[in-house]
Amino acid sequence: MSKTIIKTDQAPAAIGTYSQAVKAGNTVYLSGQIGLDPATMQMVDGIEAQIHRVFSNLKAVAVAAGGSLADVVKLNVFLTDLGHFAKVNEIMAQYFSEPYPARAAVGVKELPRGALVEADAVMVL
Repeated sequence: MSKTIIKTDQAPAAIGTYSQAVKAGNTVYLSGQIGLDPATMQMVDGIEAQIHRVFSNLKAVAVAAGGSLADVVKLNVFLTDLGHFAKVNEIMAQYFSEPYPARAAVGVKELPRGALVEADAVMVL
């Protein structure tokens, strides 16, 4: 099985040794996105703006891979404060519709660049 590297300037450039996404067969593995603005590579301010930016970034990578957020089958969300879990649910509903993907939400001590939230996904085309 061949793999294809997915890259778009509509999402933040990789800040390490990884690709924005990798397509293997009809499955696309989207790397974790944090609240970086792709134009400036700066973190947006506040949890609400970061959640929106995370989902916007994932959406951009999904589109670059030939799909959409509707094709996501698994989503992992990492939060430095699980008190923001309800806000994630509220904002996620603006980007995803039923049937929702499988999901995990995990509390973590810290995230890259001081991010408050990160999410990665698996998409099937």
